[in-house]
Amino acid sequence: MEKTVIFDNARFTVLTDALIRIEYSDTGIFEDRPTQIVLNREFELLDFEVIKQSNHLEIITEHVHLYYEGGEFKESSLYADMKFSFSDYANRWYFGQAITGNLGGTTRTLDNIDGACDLESGIMSQNGFAILTDDSLTLTETDDISEASNNQVDLYLFAYGRDYRAALKDYYHLTGPTPLLPRFALGNWWSRFYDYTAETYLALMDKFEAKGIPLSVSVLDMDWHRVSDVPRKYGSGWTGYSWNKKWFPNPKDFIQKLHDKGLTVTLNDHPADGVRAFETVYPTVAKCLGLDATKEIPAVFDFENPAFRAAYFDVVHGALEQDGVDFWWLDWQQGSVSRSGADPLWLLNHYQYRDTQKKTASSIILSRYAGPGSHRYPIGFSGDTIISWASLDFQPYFTNTATNIGYTWWSHDIGGHMNGIKDAELTLRWLQYGVFSPINRIHSSKSVFTSKEPWHFEMGIEATMTKFLRLRHALLPYLYSANVRIATEGRSMIEPMYYEYPLEASAYEVKNQYFFGSELMVAPITQKIVSELQSASVSVWLPEGTWYDFFTGQVYKGNVTLKVFRETTAYPVFAKAGAIVPMDANPLEKSDVPQHIIWKIFPGADNIYLLFEEENETKVEVINQKLKLTEKIKTKRYHTIEFAGQVVLTDVQGDIALDLQQFDPQFDWDFASDLLRCLDIAEIAYAEKDKIYAQLIHLHDFDKRMAFVQRLGNQNLKDTLFELIYSDKSRDV
Repeated sequence: MEKTVIFDNARFTVLTDALIRIEYSDTGIFEDRPTQIVLNREFELLDFEVIKQSNHLEIITEHVHLYYEGGEFKESSLYADMKFSFSDYANRWYFGQAITGNLGGTTRTLDNIDGACDLESGIMSQNGFAILTDDSLTLTETDDISEASNNQVDLYLFAYGRDYRAALKDYYHLTGPTPLLPRFALGNWWSRFYDYTAETYLALMDKFEAKGIPLSVSVLDMDWHRVSDVPRKYGSGWTGYSWNKKWFPNPKDFIQKLHDKGLTVTLNDHPADGVRAFETVYPTVAKCLGLDATKEIPAVFDFENPAFRAAYFDVVHGALEQDGVDFWWLDWQQGSVSRSGADPLWLLNHYQYRDTQKKTASSIILSRYAGPGSHRYPIGFSGDTIISWASLDFQPYFTNTATNIGYTWWSHDIGGHMNGIKDAELTLRWLQYGVFSPINRIHSSKSVFTSKEPWHFEMGIEATMTKFLRLRHALLPYLYSANVRIATEGRSMIEPMYYEYPLEASAYEVKNQYFFGSELMVAPITQKIVSELQSASVSVWLPEGTWYDFFTGQVYKGNVTLKVFRETTAYPVFAKAGAIVPMDANPLEKSDVPQHIIWKIFPGADNIYLLFEEENETKVEVINQKLKLTEKIKTKRYHTIEFAGQVVLTDVQGDIALDLQQFDPQFDWDFASDLLRCLDIAEIAYAEKDKIYAQLIHLHDFDKRMAFVQRLGNQNLKDTLFELIYSDKSRDV
């Protein structure tokens, strides 16, 4: 049957049982062209019921019952009932009315935001339905910006209930998939707004290498080009395309040396002021655009002009790409107004990414968010972050919620960009979050005091930073596989807890907590340590089942919310029972296909995990405690199997079959030693430490231990002891 129903001056297209397009056009001519937001409206045909009378229309699918009384859309003439009841009263949508329960999307930038800010709506709602409005311009068959839509109203009703993954998958089908990122993008990025020279920058990279800290992306902020010496008659030096030869006398040689270190190179570009007469490439650009170079008429930034775009890509960027620049950081901050009404940021992202893909299909851009559909142009730069605990506390929620509008590749200024005060603990916690965020781009401002190099801090902080930066590269096999799943399956690497547990109220309460890939769950620490305990806490909801601390194996029985405490050397990352996590055994070696994989396997459930690498695929199955590993790989490599905290097989090549029943868990975590450590670092009276230690070591009954702890006066101390006691009890379950 036809998927469209035309009634009066309205058209309704049933794309899926849960996704309906709703259009209104005064002329009765509707829009079939792709738009900036929507690229593909072709879904499989399905059966649905239509009731049509002279002044009344009803469309009935498995999820929606829509009513239309004809005429211009109004609350009284267009509404729909949802066939689920996640609210007592809010299961009907009326045209034009705000929908309650929306779980949020994202926003354009975090510039100058110290803490939280309002977010735009996403396509997920706790009440089960949401509206996506498409008021963007149309695209031509050649993917160029065209004109306004024929429609006065163009809406998409998403009514997926709480099947958030299905909604996201169909959103990607509608608006275009998230591209596969190149592997280098998933490693550690070094970025700083600073007056580097070629010599000092290369020396810095040498020091990272000498310290055993892996990097994959080398970012040069705006001072790579002429800034302070631009003659005043040309305006600000913020936009620039001519190397500062005083600091970078031989750019091509400089970039080649970075490439020799295995680094991918990006330059910052503030393009708003176009190309002016002081630029090296100006005469060529002027000729391309028919400008009189002798009059020094600027080539105004205009991405609606094909001639300007051609000169920009081929001449301006082209010359720098010949020097070795791999991709561009596009830093547009000048608003959303253009001649056609198109957002100039969207134009910049769209055409720059398209040009990038023509030159290097595996490349990316780093740019700002320009509204729904921006996921097609990864990666997102969230803006100049204020250095504060409030900013750090907002970023996990901000990143999680962006998945609700398909924007899964946010890159934050890890550590914060500007203002604030020096706080080594804040910097460390932010870096730890960065390691477990989509993109780990360490960044800071031009101040000589905001440096984020690990050795800028005391030895303990430095050692922990170094450990976590190495961990990020060890996790690259896991991260790249999650990257493949985003591109091919529409399954995001960052998922709010309610994606997996949509009917659990607790899943909506832990706003910062999230799944990191298919196997791990993270609860970021965004508060300072409790000084008397020398540990920081975060409230964690552990769903039904068994959960393990990813680092120590500390076990927790699920279906509980509790505070967990971690010293600055540790971070709350949890593996579900049965989790299979591949890690590069040699994270300091740069290779698209690691030569040695460590498989961390957690007991308690069956699981199947697929590792993707370029053209390779490795499958690990654990069924009834029998492990089977099979490879489709061009060259042999080594595998180490770590089960329940112990290495049970090492340096093996080829397919593997192994009975895991013969091995007992040997995780690092131990109640007695952890209790001793907890009390030892606590800044409380020695007599109280002795009393607590003696009681909890000799009491083995959970209820008696808890009764003793409840009599203590210090709530923070009670909370941290409860975590230890609960974990010890969980081991017996």
